[in-house]
Amino acid sequence: MTIKPLSDRVVIKMLEAEETTKGGIILTSAAQEKPQVAEVVAVGPGKTVDGKLVPVQIKVGDKVLMSKYSGTEVKVDGEEYTILREEDILAVVE
Repeated sequence: MTIKPLSDRVVIKMLEAEETTKGGIILTSAAQEKPQVAEVVAVGPGKTVDGKLVPVQIKVGDKVLMSKYSGTEVKVDGEEYTILREEDILAVVE
């Protein structure tokens, strides 16, 4: 099954959380922060403003920084994804 987002929504897959600190300390899963960097896997067509379609600026494959508790988490075919609006994406990570 594939996910095709509507309007200005974006489907992302969270990247793995850091398991060790910069100092080399191994973190338990409870101590790890929720990751805020994700990879874009699907993008909607955009939203309509004053009768004109404004396309989404993000593209599939981009790594993005998102708001910490934004979006809706879904599970499709055993994979976990988050669907959120383009406005909840803070930046593209290069």
